Amino acid sequence: MSRTATAAVAPSQGAPFTLTEVTLDDPRPDEVVVRMVAAGLCHTDLSVRDGLLPARFPVVLGHEGAGVVEEVGSQVTAVAPGDRVLLSFTSCGRCRNCVDGHPAYCDTWLPRNLLGGARMDGSATIRSGGEDVSGHFFGQSSFATYALADERSLVKVPDDAPLDLLAPLGCGIQTGAGTVLNVLRPEPGSTLAVFGAGTVGLAAVMAAALRGLSRIVAVDVVPARLSLALELGATDAVDARGGDVAAALRELTGGAGVDFAVEASGNLAALSAAVDALALRGTCAVVGAPPFGSTIPLDVNAMLGGKRIVGVTEGDANPPVFVPVLADLVTRGMLKLDRLVERFAFADIEKAADAASRGESLKPVLTFE
Repeated sequence: MSRTATAAVAPSQGAPFTLTEVTLDDPRPDEVVVRMVAAGLCHTDLSVRDGLLPARFPVVLGHEGAGVVEEVGSQVTAVAPGDRVLLSFTSCGRCRNCVDGHPAYCDTWLPRNLLGGARMDGSATIRSGGEDVSGHFFGQSSFATYALADERSLVKVPDDAPLDLLAPLGCGIQTGAGTVLNVLRPEPGSTLAVFGAGTVGLAAVMAAALRGLSRIVAVDVVPARLSLALELGATDAVDARGGDVAAALRELTGGAGVDFAVEASGNLAALSAAVDALALRGTCAVVGAPPFGSTIPLDVNAMLGGKRIVGVTEGDANPPVFVPVLADLVTRGMLKLDRLVERFAFADIEKAADAASRGESLKPVLTFE
């Protein structure tokens, strides 16, 4: 039956989140109702709210949910009522990339996750005052006390899993760690630079520290974040305000350049520097998302040295497989997620958003209990 919830609704572009009573649609056969325990707040949520990415307003955002299953559709088999789950992106499960184990490149990823605001058939999952509200964000819209989620968005975790700590695994941590572990796969002794020491970049640093690299260089403009990167596994830090970053990276690597680069800031100048800093046969992973239509100039002749640029979504992760691995690494203290997370009560979502926008909080996590 339909269920009421309290949701943090973004009523219009740039407007503050407003706690509003909403009604969730009845779950379809492949959908699940989750009682939210925690939800990470990601810069993608803020980019959508503030109009940097397209959206239809009013909208309920949130895509790093964690909670307890309350109700399942008739065809759901992956979870049952009472299960503790993390929520991640959704996918069709039928296209070539989904079948091949790469659901982050689902043929319908954008409309299902970021741009649609509704199910694929156009039907709304959330209503308020009798009017449709955009939702189904990443198959979940978890900025609410209850979320109506796709089964394919859910990852079951152990009953004792600390949901308020693990919530960010569904997007930010998965993206950074997956870019290193699933895509770049650096060999021991190689070198890697991470541009942007936010949540995604620091997840990349921590993942790289598991691979036995000779140098892991963090690049940012915030000294406190560079210091934290050094504590989490970076061997070197470069303040991007200090001049030619690519030259600094070449100096750190004896003139060779870095074997791998992760651009996680979405800054076009940083992306240009990352590509420029590559060693022969080096690879740059583009993770940060600038505004749609952004471009950079490319030195084509330099690319003939076997250099590669690869775009990465969600760390090319298959969440039911990869997220439990990350959760285990967190539990064993090998991914120090606790150094990034700051908890805020759900009612203080606007305070959390302000802290994230000002760079005062790396990974705000909203708690519902």
